[in-house]
Amino acid sequence: MFMLNDTTTKVKVTDVSVIPGLKELWAETIGDPRICIAVLDGPVERSHPSLAAANLTQLDTLVSGIADRGSALQHGTHVASVIFGQHDGLIKGIAPHCRGLVVPVFTDGVAGSLAPCSQIDLARAILQAAQQDAHIINISGGQLVPSGTAHPLLADAVRYCANNGILIVAAAGNEGCDCLHIPGALPSVLAVGAMNWQGMPLDFSNWGERYQTQGILAPGENILGASPGGGTIPNSGTSYATPIVSGIAALLLSLQLKRGHEPNPHAVRAAILESAIACDDQPVPDCRRLLAGRLNVKGAMSLVLQGEDTMTDSSPTPEAADFQLPMAQMPAPEVQAATYSSNSSAATVALLPETGASSTTSKRSEDTVNYSSVAPSGVTPSACSCQGGGSPTVQLVYPLGQLGYDFGTEARRDSIMQHMSESANPQDPNQLLAYLENNPWDAAAILWTLSLDATPIYAIQPQGPFASDVYQRLRQFLREQLSEGVERVSIPGIIVGSVRLMSGQAVPVVQPAIRGMYSWTTTALIEAILGSTPPESAEEREREAYFQRAQAVTNFLERVYYELRNLGMTPQERAINFAATNAFNVEKVFEAAIREEMDLDIIEVERSPLCRPDSDCWDVKLTFFNPGKVFEQARKVYRFTVDVSDVVPVTVGRVRSWFVR
Repeated sequence: MFMLNDTTTKVKVTDVSVIPGLKELWAETIGDPRICIAVLDGPVERSHPSLAAANLTQLDTLVSGIADRGSALQHGTHVASVIFGQHDGLIKGIAPHCRGLVVPVFTDGVAGSLAPCSQIDLARAILQAAQQDAHIINISGGQLVPSGTAHPLLADAVRYCANNGILIVAAAGNEGCDCLHIPGALPSVLAVGAMNWQGMPLDFSNWGERYQTQGILAPGENILGASPGGGTIPNSGTSYATPIVSGIAALLLSLQLKRGHEPNPHAVRAAILESAIACDDQPVPDCRRLLAGRLNVKGAMSLVLQGEDTMTDSSPTPEAADFQLPMAQMPAPEVQAATYSSNSSAATVALLPETGASSTTSKRSEDTVNYSSVAPSGVTPSACSCQGGGSPTVQLVYPLGQLGYDFGTEARRDSIMQHMSESANPQDPNQLLAYLENNPWDAAAILWTLSLDATPIYAIQPQGPFASDVYQRLRQFLREQLSEGVERVSIPGIIVGSVRLMSGQAVPVVQPAIRGMYSWTTTALIEAILGSTPPESAEEREREAYFQRAQAVTNFLERVYYELRNLGMTPQERAINFAATNAFNVEKVFEAAIREEMDLDIIEVERSPLCRPDSDCWDVKLTFFNPGKVFEQARKVYRFTVDVSDVVPVTVGRVRSWFVR
């Protein structure tokens, strides 16, 4: 629920323009439209006077449309304005000339609360932003996870960003404890804690161990931002410190562009962390609460201007006098206190915006503030494809999973049940399939789903003249799962919206392409590739060779199913999923590798240098080694190319191989 401060209390509030060093950075740049920042938060009131002229594009997500001026809209609008507020408006944003992607992930809950976002939904939103060429992804939210581990799909999405030069900036959390939040605690993420204007950590700001090397403190007390309806409001929390760091990072990327260099988010992250003002410079009673240190805009700018070669050099530390800032008096704001879902399932772990209770306990001057302890108390893409106001490209997907179904509402379920026999149970897939055999038109009344580990990740909605054929195939797939042990199905298609299941979970809707829909068992797929198992009367050598190849292909498939499982959204994911579906190239690779007594080591997907015009080609790269000659024989790489530019991928050219050291 939300907690309100006593509005009769007077507190000091100012906008972000007073952050030390920011005016010097603004003298160099107020943002470059080639730099794109994605804000994964609530919906944003883009018509607000501070944002109306901003270059913002909203993506369609599971949180569609504009909320009814509820908590999600308030939070999203405030966070976006801290970054993109135009300098001729009410709120001066950090990087007003950068491009923005609004990617809603939070929505309104009950009684004024914010509904949580699952880690899978957050992973999907991160990949959407990455596919639209965001350089920075701002996540003013998180989930308290004592172990600091994330759902594999979220961890993969964060890893994808790290491998593709995209910086994720996420809130450290507001429990006021030695604890970790996801995604802030994941490697490569820049976590942000909150401090007051004297540079003291706020009571509610977390200080988990991982944050000591990948966390930064930024102002998070009474940060002025846009409020739906055209006004402004100050709010406190790590939520509001996070966009300050994202905006500074965007300005540093813009500065790199201005100096004729490619934007390097990883170098900017390093500069922010290495220039941080640590406990030795401005002590506090508990140095852990400072994370890696306080935000130092001048120091980070200095390191970026020096270039990557000197990124590890120590940067000058500003004197305390640099942080004397004038402030005005305003009434205390409404400050939101985060609530958290008690659901412990990894698939539905809840993430909420990081808003914190304002508990200003340190002594302050009435006229000045500075970054100078609080008593502990108990929360690369090079260009943006999101042309301002334009429509993002269609989202292709090629996921693998298990087929299921849902009714969406109790009324729909009961309607189907009443059309079945008197004692029928529509939740029983065998009974439902028997009913649909005689009433195939009702297949369209059911929400067909694709799941990973029993968690629905997509709904399947056939459209067009061949929709009935697709429904027939879906019924066939479900029957094969029940009677023949089918392990996986492939559902290539495009995202056409979202739908809510009976559980309340919202999932994207896939319009499938029937020519790429397959179902299989690992055994059947291997037999399709290798042929039938040699009879017992065959030579032992023949049978041994067959089983060796079969085991090698099985190993590859299981690694794709489990180790590399994914949402099938990025080109790399679609390439590897297609490789598992169409494993004939894989069999050729293993046949050659087995002859040389080599085992599979690494599976990778890389941009292919071989590609046709207007295609999107990726190499599936399999690296093998000889376990008996690890130090004597070089490893061998096999790679084949997959073109993922169409809804159904296709292999291009032949398998290539070479030795590597």
